[in-house]
Amino acid sequence: MPNLPVPAFGALVLAYLALRTLLSGGPRLLALLLGATALQLMTVALVHGYGVTALRPLLPVGATVIPPLTWINFRAAFFRRPDWAQVLPHLGAPLFAIFCRLFAPATIDGVVSLTFVAYGAAILWQVGAVRDLPLARIEAGGLPARIWMALGWALIGSALTDLLVVLAYASGHPDWAAPLIGSSATLALIAIGLLSAAPSATDGGSEEEVPEAPAVPAETEAEDAAILDRLDALMAREQIHLDAGLTLVRLARRLHLPEKRLSAAVNRATGENVSRHINGWRIRHACGLIEAGQSVTGAMLESGFNTKSNFNREFRRVTGMPPSRWRGPVPGGDAAFLLTREPGRSHI
Repeated sequence: MPNLPVPAFGALVLAYLALRTLLSGGPRLLALLLGATALQLMTVALVHGYGVTALRPLLPVGATVIPPLTWINFRAAFFRRPDWAQVLPHLGAPLFAIFCRLFAPATIDGVVSLTFVAYGAAILWQVGAVRDLPLARIEAGGLPARIWMALGWALIGSALTDLLVVLAYASGHPDWAAPLIGSSATLALIAIGLLSAAPSATDGGSEEEVPEAPAVPAETEAEDAAILDRLDALMAREQIHLDAGLTLVRLARRLHLPEKRLSAAVNRATGENVSRHINGWRIRHACGLIEAGQSVTGAMLESGFNTKSNFNREFRRVTGMPPSRWRGPVPGGDAAFLLTREPGRSHI
């Protein structure tokens, strides 16, 4: 019975995820990325696992398709759906790889590694530059940002692995290449697995057009506090925070503000991002339901949370204890303080 190389196994898993994404009506850009990665891993398996050397020239070109697709998925999921004018420049990476493969083959390995590092660094920079991803569900807290930080590092790690493979061949140790390629395939599986989980933390950003917010000048403390008052009044009046699909974009539109302006005001006025501020309101609502005899699961679902892990994490952050132990705030205790004040006001 022939052995199944790790890259071939990874290709089958990713092909299944791509098909499932398409059949379930998921983002087509994500399905395209999953399919492209599956094709690349299968090509790696055929070349290095089964000796189909005729396909070797395709490897660097296929590799340079993946980082741009990852970046486009990132932008589509959390900022805005890209149009063709924004997508076309990213075709430069595989086209340049084809050029180098034909006319400067000695440079191709460096081009591939540089492409992975550049896009990985771009994702890390973008995630680090904003405290609130506009189209991420507020319920998810910092999870989407952490997922994409991991993906950014995975792209950079893949570039380093490719360089090690090149060094293995250059140093006369081709036998080292196989485990390195297997490690790279495993890294790709983990990274794309994380990416497959990311859309569940978004509000379908790939299907919603979100205009870029204009640059916001420095504002006064009083103006930030006024925006926070409007936000809190909206939640108290309309219970908008109980909507599990709530996003920064939706909140900003209800308040007739650019999302960057709302995010900056909440950040400065409370010391927290929008997600934490909204989840503070949700947890306070859940505590009231639990005190009234509601089950923990029922309180979770009625307070705007879809996943138990997010609910438990935020509940412990706000109250200092898991929801299963909540029986009401202890007079004078930290939990009592956190639940009796309006979220964020202690920082003003």
